[in-house]
Amino acid sequence: MENVRSMPTVVGPDGGKILAVVGGNYRVLVSGQQTGGAFSTIEMLVPPQNGPGPHSHADFFETFYIVDGEVEVHSEAGTYTAKKGAFVLIPKGGVVHYFKNISDQMTKLLCTVVPAGLEEFFEEIGEPVAAGQFLPPPSMNTASLKRIQDIAKSHGQLLYPPDFLDKR
Repeated sequence: MENVRSMPTVVGPDGGKILAVVGGNYRVLVSGQQTGGAFSTIEMLVPPQNGPGPHSHADFFETFYIVDGEVEVHSEAGTYTAKKGAFVLIPKGGVVHYFKNISDQMTKLLCTVVPAGLEEFFEEIGEPVAAGQFLPPPSMNTASLKRIQDIAKSHGQLLYPPDFLDKR
């Protein structure tokens, strides 16, 4: 039996696929395709007052490391302001959560998902863009919202109304 070794992967500062997703730019640094499905890592650039809506995913861990800026993380457990250098772990099990850039500056996060697959969701709903090119969040009508909810569900996620955690 031959011993096969994989070589390191290096992604330069302008490398990776950049996707416009809900107003932010998500750069896939390493995909599940590259890790045999073990994990994926995504750099997220989140403009002020932006971020994903409430969602949950029962079958994977999601982590965020705040590289620059700050986000307010909301979950069923409460609210936490995560500033530069903070680390957030969303456990398996389906806790409803979301984050929002509450500053007036761009926030940069590193998101790692174990196992991989979230990047495939972003690839399906996002639009490829060049570095530094930001698209406005897409307008949502009933049909486009249903489309995104169906895509999310096919990737193991559930989406909730924007005020879902406020009602608890």
